[in-house]
Amino acid sequence: MAAWSRIGRGGGQLSQSLSRAAASEGGATPAGASSAFRNASGALLSHGGTHHHVSPLHGLALAGLADRCAGRVVLPPPPSSRGISATAPRLQSRAASSAAAVAVEPSDGEEAHGVPSLEPTGRLEKPRLVVLGTGWAACRLLKDVDTRAYDVDVDTRAYDVVCVSPRNHMVFTPLLASTCVGTLEFRSVVEPVSRIQPMLGTGPGSYFYLANCSGIDTRKHEVYCTTASSEGLPSNPYHFKIAYDKLVIASGAEPLTFNIKGVKENAIFLREVSHAQEIRRKLLTNLMLSENPGLSESEKKRLLHCVVVGGGPTGVEFSGELSDFIVRDVRERYSHVKDDVKVTLIEANEILSSFDVGLRQYATKHLSKYGVNLVRGVVKNVTPTEITLSDDTRVPYGLLVWSTGVGPSEFVKSLDLPKSPGGRIGVDEWLRVPSAPDVFALGDCAGFLESTGKPVLPALAQVAEREGRYLARLLGKMAKQNGGKAHCAGKAELGEPFVYKHIGSMASVGRYKALVDLRENKARTLIN
Repeated sequence: MAAWSRIGRGGGQLSQSLSRAAASEGGATPAGASSAFRNASGALLSHGGTHHHVSPLHGLALAGLADRCAGRVVLPPPPSSRGISATAPRLQSRAASSAAAVAVEPSDGEEAHGVPSLEPTGRLEKPRLVVLGTGWAACRLLKDVDTRAYDVDVDTRAYDVVCVSPRNHMVFTPLLASTCVGTLEFRSVVEPVSRIQPMLGTGPGSYFYLANCSGIDTRKHEVYCTTASSEGLPSNPYHFKIAYDKLVIASGAEPLTFNIKGVKENAIFLREVSHAQEIRRKLLTNLMLSENPGLSESEKKRLLHCVVVGGGPTGVEFSGELSDFIVRDVRERYSHVKDDVKVTLIEANEILSSFDVGLRQYATKHLSKYGVNLVRGVVKNVTPTEITLSDDTRVPYGLLVWSTGVGPSEFVKSLDLPKSPGGRIGVDEWLRVPSAPDVFALGDCAGFLESTGKPVLPALAQVAEREGRYLARLLGKMAKQNGGKAHCAGKAELGEPFVYKHIGSMASVGRYKALVDLRENKARTLIN
């Protein structure tokens, strides 16, 4: 429908260009192009450009480890093509010898035949890097990690890569708000992980598995996985395990609900493409349902009331996009109900609290001017049709979008690994998990341990992107010193630890206007 297609606008074209630039490296992204997109845009300022048989590891003797860590490794020539029908050549059925650190219940068929597994790498094979996740941190790591083939005259330095994630693409999250109202189409904000790291689709020892990690055994160097969908597979659920030489946990975080009753059941979290699709469908459905005869005025106003909880960059950007959509499209296409469509933004404190006070005041005035009702309050309860605030104020709604920050996922909580303040996986200055050899963590699921003396970094795309880039270089250094194999990194020179420097924060407020907070550079900007 015409009401949902505004891709032809200059802002939409600019956003697509920015989305493509985000996945590449090179020169600087123009500040004007990145104006629409919150704190994640800071990551883009740093790059731009065009878009485009050996026994199991846990059974190795000390002498065998020394042999694997030393000398050069030569691989046979890779096949010209893996072919569509080819599956992982080393994904074999193998009886589990002992229990995992986090138990995974096998099905009846798996009890009889053993859990399928990707076996440990042999001495003449490249080390295997297993990456959990396809977010900003994981995809930057996948993009930069060295996957070149070994050469008899060159020191060992490359990795085979295995990526495990329930989604096969990266989402450019700052643009999700634009897809909800048709400014951009969904295909404009996603990038297949096999295009970010082509070896996942072509390399003889690299694979992508559409699955969730259900457990990790750091002693055996194994991860335990359950496929995201078991339709057509021998068992349901379908479990398998992967032996790793190096493991990177970049599984992200989950939305915070503060255990408020009814949030998970009734609210939509704007973090995935499926969430944006649901918001877009519900917006259109409510607009059409509101025109049906016989509806009371109160019911019509409820259907057309869009409530956003959380005044951070995501909540502000979505509110701005929604008010822009109402002004430019709804009042033209749905004139019968144009005066009943409302947007309310609920925040416990001040919107954009991390921004400069002058920018906060500008955002407040701008949103109010274009019809966004700003309410200060704390949500106490949520039902399918209304929100109850702490002062017992009732707010009826037809669409509820929840954006109040993120916290550790249930998977991260379940891992028997050290935790940083706030419950993330604890890491040292080199992004290593100290108690787990050959395990690294980065992105929203990781934070510095208190013993490092460093603060836990914010859950921003620019933090995750730079951590992924740093870790790719670190893994390359380790491999060049013959430290790529499991248990072989002890004597590797790691170089400088990871240091984060905040570039700035950005957030759009609708009407092609955005805020840029560069206080560390003694500057603040309004982009028109």
